[in-house]
Amino acid sequence: MQSNFSSLDWMIFASYFLLLILTSVVLSQTKIKTSRDYFTGGNTMPMFAVAISVLATSQSAATFLGGPEYSYKHDLTFLGFYASAFLAVIFVAKVLVPRFYAINAITVYEYLEFRYGESSKRYAGIMFLVGRLFASGARLYIGALAISMILFSDILASHIAVSIAILMIGALAYTYFGGVKSVIFSDIIQAVTYVGAGLAVVVYLYMSLNSDFSTIVSTLSDNGKLKLVDFSFSGGFTVWTLLTGWLLLNIAAYGLDQDMTQRVLTCKNKKEGEKSLIYAIIFTIPVAILFLVIGLLLYLFYQHPEISNISSACVDQNIDGQSVKIFMLYILNEMPEGLRGLVTVGAIAAALSSTNSVLSAMSSVAIEDIYRPWLGKGKDEAHYLKAGRFMVVVFALLLSFMGMLSFYWQQFTELPLLNFALGVMAFAYASLLGVYGAAIFTNRGNERTVLLALIGGFLTVLLLQPYMIGQFLAFKVDFSVMMILGTMVSFLTMMTGREKDA
Repeated sequence: MQSNFSSLDWMIFASYFLLLILTSVVLSQTKIKTSRDYFTGGNTMPMFAVAISVLATSQSAATFLGGPEYSYKHDLTFLGFYASAFLAVIFVAKVLVPRFYAINAITVYEYLEFRYGESSKRYAGIMFLVGRLFASGARLYIGALAISMILFSDILASHIAVSIAILMIGALAYTYFGGVKSVIFSDIIQAVTYVGAGLAVVVYLYMSLNSDFSTIVSTLSDNGKLKLVDFSFSGGFTVWTLLTGWLLLNIAAYGLDQDMTQRVLTCKNKKEGEKSLIYAIIFTIPVAILFLVIGLLLYLFYQHPEISNISSACVDQNIDGQSVKIFMLYILNEMPEGLRGLVTVGAIAAALSSTNSVLSAMSSVAIEDIYRPWLGKGKDEAHYLKAGRFMVVVFALLLSFMGMLSFYWQQFTELPLLNFALGVMAFAYASLLGVYGAAIFTNRGNERTVLLALIGGFLTVLLLQPYMIGQFLAFKVDFSVMMILGTMVSFLTMMTGREKDA
């Protein structure tokens, strides 16, 4: 199939990449002398810049397309996820961040070295790297899938590879030379880009509907699309799951995942770090609302022709056998020239903001938590800085490989790799939550139980998956139950060991 891009779309696309090139050149001029400068920006980053970077890191192409998909098919209860995230961020800001700053940490896993010993840090770092490789590789694939559909109107392997290369080259342009400082400032550009694209879509969709605001609201209300709170026990985003499993997930995501927390550790002090997290979630909520509103307007566009005045809109959510999100369907078939180009760069910006951050985070853990204390003892700072940049390239290649592997596995097998890969970090999260819970709130545990707890929590969540023993159960195990049980197994394993025991 040929691309639906017009000359104006290509002009917008080219202008965006010119902006990327110019800003990457400028940001790469930053003088970096040590690995600490490379991974924490020398603890000089402005609080608001860090907050916007955390916002951008938490978004991805999956969010860009998934938010509208949820409100289109369901309602607004997904907003409860961000209410849960707000509670989690308060906990992380008041309990975890001060402890990280107290030991002058470069990575969050250094706290385990402080509590239990060097090996504990290495175990947690390896858990993070494995989980993040799968999860971010799959996230990269989703971003490439979206870009390939928009640019080429298909999902051929060669076009997926080109799309992955576009994202990875853009991420490397920022991360390799300038480190986390460049990543943070580039995240601001990406956040402005995809939020701007979202706003443009809302305005265009609203103007294209042949109705007034009150009719739109009443129609949505009558169809149950404005529901905010769910008190049922159906799983998903109910009050009960938001206060249990999803709360645990958010604590781990904002406080125990180096991909997110690395930004917080670049602030001048713990107070700035705490405030950056709180402002980040405050900024994130309206962005989430924006993309949920897109889904509601798309619902009216496709399901209420008396309002949209368009009875011939394409509603086949399938391209080359691949299910297409409703927002992607709209972009491909209904969006006018110019706006299509803007939304394309918005999707790239959302994917890029999560890709460049993970390269820096994975490199920091590999160098500071594994290489420096284990294999690289006694080297000078120039060596560690060079090693950090080398690992950025290594992880770029590994993530690209994982992205293509996700594509082929999806195409040629019936195994739900993509769903598994996206949930891998949740498996690691449950383990880390139990270990850190013991480290912070008890005097139990040691290096041996840290390893056993990380493995035990991971296996608990894995075994409960629907493609494992979950398929033999008479009932479906909800995600929040997996998080709770995985965390409990990890925590109880830590309780079996006394601190300082061998």
